Amino acid sequence: MAVDLEVLSRRVGKALAGAEQILVTAESCTGGAIAAVITDIPGSSAWFERGFVTYSNRAKEALLGVSADTLARHGAVSREVVLEMAAGALVRSPADISVAISGIAGPEGGTPDKPVGTVWIAWGRRDRGARVRCLHLEGDRLAVRIQAVACALEGVLALLAE
Repeated sequence: MAVDLEVLSRRVGKALAGAEQILVTAESCTGGAIAAVITDIPGSSAWFERGFVTYSNRAKEALLGVSADTLARHGAVSREVVLEMAAGALVRSPADISVAISGIAGPEGGTPDKPVGTVWIAWGRRDRGARVRCLHLEGDRLAVRIQAVACALEGVLALLAE
């Protein structure tokens, strides 16, 4: 999957600016890569408010308010956790739209239930509910992360198109 993250980020920025919406990110497996490609775009401060990099469970709890019980019951790479991350990012920022991501980029860390390449993404809106998606991506650590960033940005575009 060849993707130009700069072009995609510019499209997201144009769509957010046109809708007068502000984005916040809550990232785990991508380590801030979504925020990085967004802030590579000049003028992104008009539509990007902040990003949370919550790589550890403790950070997810402290910075986003993810429940310790949710983490214990479902694991960090789960539908439930990314939904709480997306909601927590909106609560802890003035943004209108959030994207949250948690996954297993590899090469280690996979299990039979959650193999390497498993990535959960949630998109939240302050004025509506959230949506969530599970991906099963192929490739090495970098490939998984690039594909996850692209999917996260494409999901923001889809949310804005509704």
